[in-house]
Amino acid sequence: MFRSLFGSTGESEPNLLERLKKGIEKTRAGFVTAVEDALQGKKEIDADLLEELEYALITADIGVRTAGDILETIRQRVDRKLINDASELRGLISQQLLEILESAERLPPTVAEPPAVVLVVGVNGAGKTTTIGKLAQRFRAENRSVLLCAADTFRAAAIEQLEVWGKRTGVEVIRQNPGSDPSAVLFDALQAAKARRTDYVIIDTAGRLHTKANLMAELEKMGRTAERVIPGAPHEVLLVLDATTGQNGIEQAKRFTQSSGVTGIVLTKLDGTAKGGVVVAIARELNLPIRYIGVGEKAEDLLPFEPERFVASLFETGNDRNGA
Repeated sequence: MFRSLFGSTGESEPNLLERLKKGIEKTRAGFVTAVEDALQGKKEIDADLLEELEYALITADIGVRTAGDILETIRQRVDRKLINDASELRGLISQQLLEILESAERLPPTVAEPPAVVLVVGVNGAGKTTTIGKLAQRFRAENRSVLLCAADTFRAAAIEQLEVWGKRTGVEVIRQNPGSDPSAVLFDALQAAKARRTDYVIIDTAGRLHTKANLMAELEKMGRTAERVIPGAPHEVLLVLDATTGQNGIEQAKRFTQSSGVTGIVLTKLDGTAKGGVVVAIARELNLPIRYIGVGEKAEDLLPFEPERFVASLFETGNDRNGA
C-alpha cells in the first residue's frame, strides 16, 4: 500500500515485486550469492562463517555499523541457543534488514487542501531534475494536477531540461530568466498554484555541493518563502541521492537534513550498482524513510519504496504479505 500527500491509499502497483527484482539485480547477484556461498554445506555457526557473512553485508554497502549490529544479533541468538543451524541465518538476515527499513518508515503528512508542495534537493549529477519529471508523470497518472517550478536558476540547462519534462508530461513549468532569485521563482509558482488549486507543486533547486554554506542558506530561504505563501509548506523535502555513490551519500544526506529539513529520500540509479544495500545504511544511519527508488531510465522506473517488497525482491522470496 502506498500513501500520497493527500492521504489516499491504494493498492500497490501491479508486478512491483518483479520490477524490483529486475531493478536491483546487480545487488542481489552480489549480496545474496555471497550469503549463499557462505552458508552452502554449513551446519555449524562458527566465527569463520560469521566473518564471511559480515563481509557480504559490507560489500553490499550496508555499512560497517549496520553489518556489525546484524552480526551481534546473530551472535546473541546463537549464544542463547535460539538458533543452532546455519540454514536459519538467511531468514534471520532478511528479517533484520526488514526491521531496520521499517523502523525508519514515516508516513508523509496529509495535506488537507491543495497545493501540496514538494521541494527536491540534491547535489549535481544525482538525477534530481529527471526525478522531478518522473514524479510529475507519476502524480499525473494518479489524476492529480501538477505544476513544476524551475528554481534552479543557476544552470540554464536545468530550466531547459525541466521544460522538456513539462512537455512530456503535459505539465506547465513556472520559470524566470537564468540568474533570477530562486525564492522569487518559488513565490510565483506557489501563487499560481494557489490561484488554480493545483494539487502538486514540485520545485527544482540548484544542484549544489553540501559543503557550500551560502547555497545551503539559499535552501533555507526558499523554505521560509514557501511557509509564508502556504502555511506548512514545503510538505515534503525529498533528497535525491545517487545509489552509486554508496556511503558518501549518507554524509550528503546529513548536511542537507540540517539545512533543509529533509523528510524523505529518493535513491536513483539503483539498477546500476551492486551496492544497493546503501538503502539499509541510509535507513539505519539517518532514520529517514526512502520514498522512491529509481531502477531504470524510463519514467515508470521510479518506484514507490516499500520495505517488505524490497527485502522480498532482494532475497527472491517470490511473495510477501501484500501480494506480488
